[in-house]
Amino acid sequence: MSQQFTGSDRYVATEDLQMAVNAAATLQRPLLIKGEPGTGKTMLAEEVAAAMDMPLLSWHIKSTTKAQQGLYEYDAVSRLRDSQLGDEKVHDIKNYIRKGMLWQAFESDQQVVLLIDEIDKADIEFPNDLLVELDRMLFTVYETGQTIEAKHRPIIIITSNNEKELPDAFLRRCFFHYINFPDKETMKQIVAVHYPDLQKQLLNAALETFFELREVSGLRKKPSTSELIDWIKLLVADDISPEVLQGKNIKEAIPPLYGALLKNEQDVHMLQKLAFMMRRDG
Repeated sequence: MSQQFTGSDRYVATEDLQMAVNAAATLQRPLLIKGEPGTGKTMLAEEVAAAMDMPLLSWHIKSTTKAQQGLYEYDAVSRLRDSQLGDEKVHDIKNYIRKGMLWQAFESDQQVVLLIDEIDKADIEFPNDLLVELDRMLFTVYETGQTIEAKHRPIIIITSNNEKELPDAFLRRCFFHYINFPDKETMKQIVAVHYPDLQKQLLNAALETFFELREVSGLRKKPSTSELIDWIKLLVADDISPEVLQGKNIKEAIPPLYGALLKNEQDVHMLQKLAFMMRRDG
């Protein structure tokens, strides 16, 4: 790969992440990305495709997704129905084969970026069921005897939220990178992408509150980058002043518009109880 990924105006990529993307492309191995929800794993594929001027194909995995669906699906039910209706197209089985995302990536006339999103949602055998196809970049359509071979090896980006362990045989074939949660300086750069004209005092106050909230022990779900972006949007829309956020310990006063940051009632109740106890003891 001659072109190197260096991030973009819309996506702040650390040097380690840039290195991982370029190393995976050079090695022609899938890039496996892990990290907390909201750290930009899915968006990375979009930005790599844009930066490399390549089409993006996205395969979003669900708990019911099977590996075969990434290759193709044979719609036997439709063929049976059409045969009962006397439809002429039943004589060509190709009319009932639906191309999956890997097939579309393999037959593309130009190199594409293929996103396999949240692979850990599927059955534990799902990754192993794709090993041969990802290794050899080809597969056979058994119903027609046709062999589908990649014209150009796609840049494959696979994301995981660590909901379950992935098989060792699959991990060996990937280049791995874990996106660490951004520190304050990196987070400032990320926020600046979305709100370049944000008042510096408000930004500092919001980040102070946000990181303080993430440090509260016992939270079931710590607020993520995407939730911070939403919260700042609301702070600006409601014209919340920096003074409202400054000088308040998170344990003494729950932040305004907290519904953008906290996503379950247990965390809200815990913070409310903590604030009440701190005020009482104070």
